[in-house]
Amino acid sequence: MIAQPETKHYTVEEYLELEIASDIRNEYCDGEIIPMTGGTPNHNDIAGNLYILLKSALKGKNYRTFYADQRLWIPSVSLYTYPDVMVLPKPLELQTGRKDTVVNPCFIAEVLSKSTQNYDRSEKFVAYRKIPTFQEYLLIDQYRIHVEHHVKTAAHQWLFSEYDDPTVTLSLSTFELQIQIAELYENIDFSTV
Repeated sequence: MIAQPETKHYTVEEYLELEIASDIRNEYCDGEIIPMTGGTPNHNDIAGNLYILLKSALKGKNYRTFYADQRLWIPSVSLYTYPDVMVLPKPLELQTGRKDTVVNPCFIAEVLSKSTQNYDRSEKFVAYRKIPTFQEYLLIDQYRIHVEHHVKTAAHQWLFSEYDDPTVTLSLSTFELQIQIAELYENIDFSTV
């Protein structure tokens, strides 16, 4: 029998100190630090397309839109993470004692990759649902046209829709905003995946 190395457990304070000095982003999950891998050009473009669409549509409204590098804290599950795209109502709510970590998103989007798609659909979505202000979740496939859309309809109830047609218009209920699926995939080259 081969002994497995013991996983080091970090306190929140140790993680935050390491994260400030780190050249890469790391997720923190209940004592474990998980390095976040770099994204592909398609991943980056899809997240960027959504960010630009949201930023433009919500200009002058009571929201803030973030892309990739904004840390989110979910205290009920002891998780720090960096969603691909996140929208928060104003005023921002920050983690107590921090100026760099938010806690009140109403909308989150993740671009799916082969290594994270199961996590994004399951444990991460479960964690996001613990956020009282969270209302809408978008999962966007980077390997083909496919979007999964979850909208909170009542306490503990979510409506699921999925889209594979680029000509379909997606309605984001949190903002009463319409986005054509094709706009999410603008300039995406599926032959490179």
